[in-house]
Amino acid sequence: MTAAITMIGTGSAFAKVYDNNNAIIDADGFRLLIDCGITAPAALHKLGVSFGDLDAVLISHTHADHVGGLEEFAFQMLFVHQRKPVLYIPSPLREPLWEHTLKGGLVQGSLQTLEDFFEVRELTVGEPTELAPGLVIEPIRTEHIEGRLSYSFLINERFFYSADMIFDRELLQQLVDERGVRSIFHDCQLTAPGTVHACLDELLTLPESIQTITRLMHYGDTMQQFIGRTGLMSFVEQGKSYDI
Repeated sequence: MTAAITMIGTGSAFAKVYDNNNAIIDADGFRLLIDCGITAPAALHKLGVSFGDLDAVLISHTHADHVGGLEEFAFQMLFVHQRKPVLYIPSPLREPLWEHTLKGGLVQGSLQTLEDFFEVRELTVGEPTELAPGLVIEPIRTEHIEGRLSYSFLINERFFYSADMIFDRELLQQLVDERGVRSIFHDCQLTAPGTVHACLDELLTLPESIQTITRLMHYGDTMQQFIGRTGLMSFVEQGKSYDI
């Protein structure tokens, strides 16, 4: 079994150059969208990918750069492609996603619930779940903004994909030393201080053994100015596919 990840966007919430930090995982033909932010519909179009080409979507948290495109996704799938896509979501996010994000725009006529638009499959936090052959995902609770739930993902027991998270050296060290993670895609605020994201200065304090397996994403439009200033880490490139 083979799996690869392609970033349809690598930018921060405010990026205008690189689109919102969303991705597609392809596992032997099963295509999973990780997050669906405001720019996701246009970013997918630029890559020649239709919503109808996707099998499911996985949501990390409810900020607009991660869920702002879900309304269009739901409407297109229902009315254009005439099917309900699978929505994978960590169980604690289900109510806030519907009640505080999607309900106001999606409700109409007999369409009154999240299940009217999606085949909802809740994921248990801290428990690996096989989404498709060759694709196992475990949601991990990570800290982002006080009072807001956010989840990063351990994929196939070896690839860590951060959502938006503050710097957590202990977690990263544990994932590498105890769980055998061999590749990390980490969100990175390029300038300090890192109040709701890990910032570059913090990530540069990681040991070389972790830096060498870390790629940086969710960066600002000034990314080009920081090439060569990221230690042993490198930037994830928009539109490029990486093996998982």
